[in-house]
Amino acid sequence: MAFMDENYLLAGPEAVELYELVKDLPIIDAHNHGDVAEILEDEGWEDIWQAEAATDHYVWELMRKRGVPEQKITGDAENKDKWMALAKILPECIGNAVYEWIHLDLKRRFDIHEPVCEKNAEEIWNITKKRLQKPGMRPQQLLRDMKVEIMCTTDEPWSRLNEHKKVAETVKDVRILPTWRPDKLMNIHKREWKKSVETLGSFTKTDVGTLDGFLDAVELSHRHFEKHGCVASDHGVLEPFAYEVGRGVAEKIYAKALSGDRLSENEIRDFTAFMMCVFGELNEKCDWVTQIHIGALRDYRDHLAKTLGPDSGGDISTNSLEIAENLKHFLNRFAERGKVVLYCLDPTHLPTIATIARAFPNISLGAPWWLNDSPFGMEQHLRYVATIDLLSNHAGMVSDSRKLLSYGSRTEMFRRVLCNVVGDMEQKGQVPHCAAADLVKRLCYDRPLELFFPECSVS
Repeated sequence: MAFMDENYLLAGPEAVELYELVKDLPIIDAHNHGDVAEILEDEGWEDIWQAEAATDHYVWELMRKRGVPEQKITGDAENKDKWMALAKILPECIGNAVYEWIHLDLKRRFDIHEPVCEKNAEEIWNITKKRLQKPGMRPQQLLRDMKVEIMCTTDEPWSRLNEHKKVAETVKDVRILPTWRPDKLMNIHKREWKKSVETLGSFTKTDVGTLDGFLDAVELSHRHFEKHGCVASDHGVLEPFAYEVGRGVAEKIYAKALSGDRLSENEIRDFTAFMMCVFGELNEKCDWVTQIHIGALRDYRDHLAKTLGPDSGGDISTNSLEIAENLKHFLNRFAERGKVVLYCLDPTHLPTIATIARAFPNISLGAPWWLNDSPFGMEQHLRYVATIDLLSNHAGMVSDSRKLLSYGSRTEMFRRVLCNVVGDMEQKGQVPHCAAADLVKRLCYDRPLELFFPECSVS
């Protein structure tokens, strides 16, 4: 097999045939970190570093691992020098998904088929720089070319969503919707929590000096997002807590935190659990999907957190979490009237959330997240889900991407891995071709549409 040829990741004729059925389906990306201002402005990028690596901490981590100085990663070096540094170390990144994503982007968007290395780095720089000036390489047209039909960004609860409104009015053929991310209102242990609460109060014109006022402001924010087409909330938690906590208990914790008093670990957990149930109730009323991302230990590398801030490549996963017991109340509370998607960062948590999903018809398993978002991680994930839960109930792929070019490449990688997994089952006689074909088409398009956008679903 040639390097990333038409049979890339497809091990047999069954997989190849299945991929032909799904490769051109529209993309439903229900969770990403898209820059709406970038899409609205539609100015594009000056060079390949800006388009491919300037916002991607996956790339930064690999460069640091291979000894590239920070000046040529997030520092003040020229973009061309940063690209040259990346190209030099990229051949040493074989096996990592970043290596394949970058090459998929170059093949699909720039028609560059040669493996990147130090020798051809400048030639690729010049070719891509020239092509990025063409109208067809601007964000809105690229979204159309990648067949992105619906994409959901990730937004703070006090976002006015003016840019989302303008995008809805001006960008044709692509629905770009917000997602409600109220983590900063729940993270009462964080230094910035009080400021976040005050920002929400200012945004909603609500007195947040009491828990009642705060909850009114939370609900007003939720309604604001609903008016702008939001269909889901997203919650990034290290360890989930969502159990019954009395309102009186929550009021005391809230007042204590506002006054600046130090909270105990139990108080922090209690407030987190209380707020998760509040979020669940709001979502159930609007038929939103509650997405819970579990297991990211943020800012583990102190130096990066202090000098560069969050999302700079210093986060890790950990398996030392309690999931089943901590979510039991929440999942049972909304078992008959809510939609929940669970994502796990550490693959050792997959057996727990897969068996939870098996027990609750309204709970779906999310795409292999972050460090699992690779051919190896996705294959292991999909095979396990097929065995323990139902693959046909999987939530489908989300890019979780901070760069626009990856919407296409990450989706393509998922679709190829999915077709290889199901094609292997067909080859072994576990499934007839007609059922295999229906399954891959469902996961690539129909299922995420059915789950997140039932009003658009034809099923």
